[in-house]
Amino acid sequence: MLDHVDPADPDHGPRTARPGTARMCVVTRQVRPVDELIRFVVAPDGAAVPDLKRKLPGRGLWVTASHGAVTDAAKRGLFSRSFKRAVKAPPSLADDTGRLLVRGVVEALAMAAKAGLVVAGFGKVEDALERHQAVALLHASDGADDGIRKLDAKRMAAHRAANRQMPAGNDEMTPIPVISALASAELDLALGRSNVIHAAVLAGPAGKTFLSRSQVLVRYRMANDGGTDGKTAPNKTTTNSQTRPARDRAPQHD
Repeated sequence: MLDHVDPADPDHGPRTARPGTARMCVVTRQVRPVDELIRFVVAPDGAAVPDLKRKLPGRGLWVTASHGAVTDAAKRGLFSRSFKRAVKAPPSLADDTGRLLVRGVVEALAMAAKAGLVVAGFGKVEDALERHQAVALLHASDGADDGIRKLDAKRMAAHRAANRQMPAGNDEMTPIPVISALASAELDLALGRSNVIHAAVLAGPAGKTFLSRSQVLVRYRMANDGGTDGKTAPNKTTTNSQTRPARDRAPQHD
C-alpha cells in the first residue's frame, strides 16, 4: 500500500522516503511510488543533481523516472520554481541522468560477478539455462541476432521443461527476464573481460540488486511519457542502448 503521500513541494531530506512512500512528480503532478521516481537535490554550486540512491542530504524534489520527464522538468524551469531559488538544470540533464543509471547497473553487475553470481560466454550461459540456475539472461544490445535467437530459444525450452516438472495445481512460472540494456563494452567493464555478448545472472542478493537497477534503467528509456503523461510503455524486459544495429557491426564473439 502507498502510504505517506507527500505533496510535490521539495521534501525535507532523504529520510522522508521510507518504504511505501509515494511522492508527486513535479512534471506530471501524478503521485507515484518513490521506486518509479528520481529524487533531485541542489548541489553546492547550484546545479540539479539526481539522487539515485535517495541518500543525499538536503531538500529534494521528485520527477518520474523517464528521460522525457526529466527533459521537461529542465526545459520548463521546474527545478528553480520548486526549490524557490536559481537552480542550474542544463538541457543535457536527462542524458546525464541516464548515464548515471547505466553506471549504477554496471556497478551492480560487477558486484554480482564478484559474488560469483554471473556466468558469461555462450556455452556457460546455455548450461546455466539448462540447469535452471539463471534468474536473468543478458544480451549485449549490439550483439549478433543469431546468438540471441539461439539462447532465447534455450531460455523458453528451459521454461517449458521447468513448468512440466511443477506439481499439478501449481501456478505456471513466468520465463526469466531478458535484459539487453547494456552494450558489449559496458558488459566488458562490469565483468572484467573482453567481447562479452551473452551472460546469465544467478540467484542471490547481488543479482536482485542488478535486476532492480536494470528495471529502473529500462523504465527510464522506454517510458511513454511525452514529457507530460507519465505513462510507461507496455511491460518489456529488454531495451537497447543507442548503438548501431548488430547487422551493421563486425561479428563479435564471447
